[in-house]
Amino acid sequence: MRLLIVEDSADIAANLGAFFEGRGHAVDFAEDGLAGLQLATTLEFDVILLDIMLPGLDGLEFARQLREVEAVGTPILMLTARDTLDDRLAGFRAGGDDYLVKPFSLLEVEARVHSLFKRARGGPQGVLQVADLRFDTRTLELERGGRGIQLKPMARRLLEILLRAHGRAMSREALEHAMWGEDVPEVDALRVHVHALRHAIDGPGEKALLHTIRGVGYRLADLDT
Repeated sequence: MRLLIVEDSADIAANLGAFFEGRGHAVDFAEDGLAGLQLATTLEFDVILLDIMLPGLDGLEFARQLREVEAVGTPILMLTARDTLDDRLAGFRAGGDDYLVKPFSLLEVEARVHSLFKRARGGPQGVLQVADLRFDTRTLELERGGRGIQLKPMARRLLEILLRAHGRAMSREALEHAMWGEDVPEVDALRVHVHALRHAIDGPGEKALLHTIRGVGYRLADLDT
């Protein structure tokens, strides 16, 4: 795995880094939220280990921007001394996937990281899956319940973004930014690609997986699980 550790405590970052590098994983570091966000949006990571109390940009805002502005779905394990229920809920609302209170055991951190990694992959390495919809990011093969599906490149890009969001609702703005950056088409191109994707993956008699969240955006999820 490739991990990003965003932690301003040099001792904690060093301990985590030495532990995971000793397990054969690649580790990158950032000492503040802004530097971490830049790394998380320009490089590919499998899991982010994120402190909440960070200089420059705190962990909650880091997670919110990563999810809502940059549309990056990399799993986030939040590491913090804050241990109240309200603190945990704030972390999950911001976009965290798991939450571990300091001080922690390195073995427990490892277990949480592996769990997030497996859940994000949804199956064999490179395969993203929701219900019976499977997309292999290496071969670009897409199928649902054994039915092969062909998509045009932009609809396929939209599908991958939604799959990597792990079932979260994504705003129209976040999706448009992820697909076109600053050059968003003047016409409502997103709606066109959403329509094409829905028509392709939600066939007659199949459970709907692509959902419109009114006033927010879209979500790809099996709502029965």
